[in-house]
Amino acid sequence: MPVYQPWCHGNLTRSKAEDLLSKAARDGSFLIRDSESIQGAYALCVLFQNCVYTYRILPNEDKKLSVQASEGVPIRFFSMLPELVEAYYNPNMGLITHLQYPVQREEEVDEEPGQTPLHESNNLPPQLPPRNFLANDIKDSDPKSPEQACKSLSDTFLMRLQHMDMSIIPEEQQAAIQEYFRTSICLDAEHLQNGNPNLPGLKKLTMTICKNVNSEISRILPTLEVFHRVLDQQLPPGIGQFTKQMSVDSGQSVSFRLEQLTRLIYSIEEKAKNAVFDSVGYDGGHRRSLIPIVMFEVKQELLGISTKVFLKVDVEGGKIYFKKSKDGPEDKYYVHNKILQLVKSQKMHAKLVIVVETEKEKILRREFVFDDTKKREGFCQLLQQMKNKHSEKPEPDMITVFVGTWNMGNANPPHNINSWFQCKGQGKTQDDTADHIPHDFYVIGTQEDPLGEKEWADTVKGVLRNITNISFKQVAVHTLWNIRIVVLAKPEHENRISHVFSDSVKTGIANTLGNKGAVGVSFMFNGTSFGFVNSHLTSGSEKKLRRNQNYISILRFLNLGDKKLNPFDITHRFTHLFWLGDLNYRVELPSTEAEYIVTKIKQQQYQEILSKDQLSMERDDGKVFLHFDEEEITFAPTYRFERDTREKYAYTKAKATGTKYNLPSWCDRVLRKSYPLVHVVCQAYGCTNDIMTSDHSPVFASFEVGVASQFVSKQDPNSAPDGGIQFMNCVATLLTKSKTKFFIEYHSSCLEKTVKTSEGENKDHLNGSIKVWFHNQVQLTPIISDPEYLLDQHILICVKSTDCDESYGEGCVALRAAQFSYTEFSITLTHQGEKTGTLTGGIQLHTSEVKTTEKLYDFIKVERDDPVTSKGKGSDHNKFSVSQMHDISNPSYMGLSHKIGNVIDRGWSYSMPPKNLPIAVQGSKDSKKSGYDVGTRSPTGKPLNPIGEDEKMFDNPLYGSMRSHNWGKDQDLPQKDHLIPPDANFTPSKGADGDPDRPPVPTPRNRSFTCSETKPHLPSPVPPHVSAHKKPVVPSRSEGGMVNSRPPLPIKSRPGLPEAQKPRDYRDSSELPSKHRPPARPGQPQTQRQ
Repeated sequence: MPVYQPWCHGNLTRSKAEDLLSKAARDGSFLIRDSESIQGAYALCVLFQNCVYTYRILPNEDKKLSVQASEGVPIRFFSMLPELVEAYYNPNMGLITHLQYPVQREEEVDEEPGQTPLHESNNLPPQLPPRNFLANDIKDSDPKSPEQACKSLSDTFLMRLQHMDMSIIPEEQQAAIQEYFRTSICLDAEHLQNGNPNLPGLKKLTMTICKNVNSEISRILPTLEVFHRVLDQQLPPGIGQFTKQMSVDSGQSVSFRLEQLTRLIYSIEEKAKNAVFDSVGYDGGHRRSLIPIVMFEVKQELLGISTKVFLKVDVEGGKIYFKKSKDGPEDKYYVHNKILQLVKSQKMHAKLVIVVETEKEKILRREFVFDDTKKREGFCQLLQQMKNKHSEKPEPDMITVFVGTWNMGNANPPHNINSWFQCKGQGKTQDDTADHIPHDFYVIGTQEDPLGEKEWADTVKGVLRNITNISFKQVAVHTLWNIRIVVLAKPEHENRISHVFSDSVKTGIANTLGNKGAVGVSFMFNGTSFGFVNSHLTSGSEKKLRRNQNYISILRFLNLGDKKLNPFDITHRFTHLFWLGDLNYRVELPSTEAEYIVTKIKQQQYQEILSKDQLSMERDDGKVFLHFDEEEITFAPTYRFERDTREKYAYTKAKATGTKYNLPSWCDRVLRKSYPLVHVVCQAYGCTNDIMTSDHSPVFASFEVGVASQFVSKQDPNSAPDGGIQFMNCVATLLTKSKTKFFIEYHSSCLEKTVKTSEGENKDHLNGSIKVWFHNQVQLTPIISDPEYLLDQHILICVKSTDCDESYGEGCVALRAAQFSYTEFSITLTHQGEKTGTLTGGIQLHTSEVKTTEKLYDFIKVERDDPVTSKGKGSDHNKFSVSQMHDISNPSYMGLSHKIGNVIDRGWSYSMPPKNLPIAVQGSKDSKKSGYDVGTRSPTGKPLNPIGEDEKMFDNPLYGSMRSHNWGKDQDLPQKDHLIPPDANFTPSKGADGDPDRPPVPTPRNRSFTCSETKPHLPSPVPPHVSAHKKPVVPSRSEGGMVNSRPPLPIKSRPGLPEAQKPRDYRDSSELPSKHRPPARPGQPQTQRQ
């Protein structure tokens, strides 16, 4: 057993090491931590004169250890770290000072003392069930005919049957089972191929085996019903309690066995169906998803008269019909390629404009008003599905992803869990008309999952098959004790998925037990990387700091994605990263407020409770989930319910140490983070009402995301000009006082190789930070210079030290930000979940001009106010241009800029606005958390019309209420002079405080030291001035760059702020004055939340 060494800190972060040594405040204090850049190496950190010096300890081929100290000092080798430390207690060993005072580790907080001991809980690793070899596990290289598949399936099951002990089974039932596997299972397969999925052979076998049960049920059911009616009558309290208890106790074993029998029959039916379905290839090829025809009743205004119209949507046929009566003939229809665009009105949330092309190539705008916003969104989803289904593109450029998380409470799921996968229940939910639209991916995370891996995966596949009529393919499944993630995909995507990885991290007691922790899966979908993390963090209201530690541990040690991106943690490795699970953050209110919380929940008044949500507060402070986003929560807390009901929260729990309170909380969450300027829209976020076997409710979320296909250039490779990406004038402001030299690494899949810059020039900055100037231009050579390819790419940036080769901060820049001209950018640098500084500079693309292809997700746009010309029935095509629609960069990445010294921090959006242009920011409810700034370019790269100085704040009904709060007075950010695009011979200028006679850059050093000053607290973000102007916009995108021709983005207005509004004629609108507005129907969303 290794001896405890107080100076050995293991996987300690660099910033934490600096903090510990700063607190020691004695020259000669030291500690040793693991190197962040080299596997198996260490970093020796020594404090001297209020600065921290860092030396690398490297192993050689013989595993001997040596210290990289000052030049001229003989290198000494040691077998063990204690031996090395003992030697460097002596002076004159090449260090800044000899080692004197070891700095001990901070004690890590373990689970709460009152937690159930492991031997008394269900936290032991679950026993894995014996391996099942279903038909789909036995694969040959050549496809089989249906007859061969059935024969193989029959032989497999008969062979298994021979190894079973059947001595306790009656001979009659033995013969029935053998007969089914010998002949009837093949007949069931034939029925299935002929379109009958009921499996009559299986049904007959079940009836034969259970015929005695059926007769017994028929005989005893009347007796039990009479007995139940007698017990159901009201009795005196004392007698009633006694009788009821007796009846429950006496019937417990019978009810348990009946429940066991019911579950077994359900499981047998499901497994038999799965085996037969898979054996005959009853999947996406033979078993197409058929979306039924859906009818919508809408209103249309012609000449001021409102008339009823019916819209019939045939997704499979690719047509939309306009009808005057529900059962009457179709007046007119349009084929999918003649439906040009859907434009959602922002002024009237139920209004939609359908832009179509007539036979005479005229453009018509047909305006309709739906019953409510939810109906309109269901219609839009069906039309988007139609466009995707009948698109002529060989590869998709957008897909939908379902993300679900559920703490199952170590209880088997109920038979019907359809509502979870159909996004039905509370919160932002889908309309019934979208029930049959399948997602491309289903990602299901479970905690305290009692089922076997195969059993749960088969259960989910069966549910999806019943809902969508598709047999989904399993991409990956990974389990850590009772924490599990399952990823399923449509069969048609099987050949588009590659580089599948999975991993897990334990964060239980002492980070060695898997009762808490995370599992993750990553893969490539064509040219887009996806990452999914399902975590179960420490429980207990008072364990907030421990949960934060869990998050950092998972971030650091979960090994997913491209291994070449070693300097970057998982938050930078994926185009789209989704983090889900039972995060266990609680509502931070005293236990005496329990009844008040429950009252507020019954009144559906969540905002006051959400203001005390621990996760939101920790994100506000930048401690966890930096630059992640979460859709607005509009559903009740998902924990802690009494089981078998959703009407009562069980917020007290009797323990040996006293009563423990578990206040109703939003423990189960889904967060996301995407690269800048990529399309991502949250379509649903809520929880179910009808799944009650656990004390948690399942949470669902669905997203529409943009993806990149394997690029095929339209240009002639021989004639295509060489492209280039140029970075210049880069300045890094790092939250450290290290005197080491720094350089920048540029990583991207679009580059031929990783590019490193020369050393920058250091200069002390404000509040203990350091400023590093990189004056030389850096030219990056892409593997493909076609601009349509480059505009979809991103450059990952890492600032590293020259001595330890360790990262001091990472960030990302979207090339689309520099589509038209030289563009300045500013990005936040982060490292292992913490903000470590900022990087500013300029970027310019050198490519040829080319018209970009329109994306499928550009089909639906949002128009803030209806243009005056929309009242005409027809209009000229040039007058209604797609470019009139203004883009919203994804609200997840819209935040408030704030200054650190002279550097304006623009957050993850990675871009600074062009000079002399007003800055507008999206005031989402997470704006303080993310600190992102605004990009106003469409991901498709379309130029946007410039607008005036005034911009009206608004709320987008489709993508959730983006509510701003804690706004101060409007302030203007400082404006800069207009940039002049540099020419090819552009020479970067010196910094503002640069000296023309600046000395040359000094040579590299072998050591670094860091001043132990306290890190500054960043000032709270200040909202910039937002003006009012009416312009149309399109659905949200991830954040990105800014160019001169782009307008600032809109922002949701805070309720209560005065806004100039013209009088409305409510006779021509579905909106009513507030005093006359009728109450909303049950389930109907309100158009405005207070």
